[in-house]
Amino acid sequence: MGALALVSAVGLAVDDRILVGVPIWAKPFKFSVSFVAYSLSLAWMLSLLPRGRRAGWWAGTVIAVASAVEMALITLQVVRGTQSHFNRATPFDDTVFQIMGGTVVVLWLGALVVSLLLLRARILDRAMAWTVRLSSLIALAGAAVGFLMVRPTPEQLATDDSPIVGAHGVGVPDGGPSMPVTGWATTGGDLRVAHFFGMHALQLLPLVLLVLAALAARSVRHPRFPLLARLADERVRLRLALTASAVYAAVFVLLTWQALRGQALSAPDGATLAGAGAIVLLGAAATTLSLRTPLP
Repeated sequence: MGALALVSAVGLAVDDRILVGVPIWAKPFKFSVSFVAYSLSLAWMLSLLPRGRRAGWWAGTVIAVASAVEMALITLQVVRGTQSHFNRATPFDDTVFQIMGGTVVVLWLGALVVSLLLLRARILDRAMAWTVRLSSLIALAGAAVGFLMVRPTPEQLATDDSPIVGAHGVGVPDGGPSMPVTGWATTGGDLRVAHFFGMHALQLLPLVLLVLAALAARSVRHPRFPLLARLADERVRLRLALTASAVYAAVFVLLTWQALRGQALSAPDGATLAGAGAIVLLGAAATTLSLRTPLP
C-alpha cells in the first residue's frame, strides 16, 4: 500500500485525466494511504492478544490479501480509464465490480473475527482493552456503511440497464461540486463521510488513550497539577476512554443520519446542529464526571 501510494502520487502529478469529477489517480492514492493506517493499527491490536494469536494471524492475513486484491482492481480500472466502483457498463466491468464486492465482504468478515478476538482478550490495562475493543467495533460499523453505497439510486432504478448502479452521494449524482482533497459532495449527502470517520476510529481512539497516558506520565514529573494527577488513576483513564468512545460513536451515527437525509457535511440543518450540540454537552458532562468521580 505504501508503494501504491507513491505510484498514485506520481499519477496525480503526471496524469491529467478526470474521472467522476476528480483526478483519476485520487481514489487509489486515498485508498492506499487509508489502508496503510488501517493495517498498521490492526497489526498493533493483534499484537495485544494474549491468546488466539493463530486465529488473529489468519484473520489479519485474509484482510491483507483482500485489501491487496481490492486495490489491484481499482488500479486496473484507473489504468483502463474507467470507473471501478458501481461500474456495470460492460461484462468485464461488471465482473471487476462483483469481485471487488466479494473482497469487501471477506475483508469485513476478517475484521469481525479480529473484533471478536479482542472482545475475549484479557488485556491488563482496562482502559486500553476497552479502547481497542470499542474502536474495532466502530470501525466495523464504519466499514458497513459501504454496503449502503451499492444500492441503486431512484434515478438508476428509473433507467433500464443503467451502466452505473450505486453511488456515494445521496440526493445528488456523483461527480458534482465537492470539497477539496476529500472529494465529498457539497450539494447533497455523501456516505463516504461516515464511512471514513467510522473506519478511522481504529487510529483516533487509541491516540486519545495514548495522549491520556502521556499526560498521566507528565503528572508524575509535575505533581503540582492536580488535574493531570487524576489521569494517573487507571479508573479515571478507563472512564475517559469510555466517554471518548461513546462520543465518537454518537458522531458516527449523526454523520450517517445526515448523509442519508441527503445533507452535505458543510451544510447542516437545525436537526443536525441540535444533535451535534447534544453530543458536545453530554460529552463535556461525562468528561467532567469522569475526572471528578472515581470508579468503584
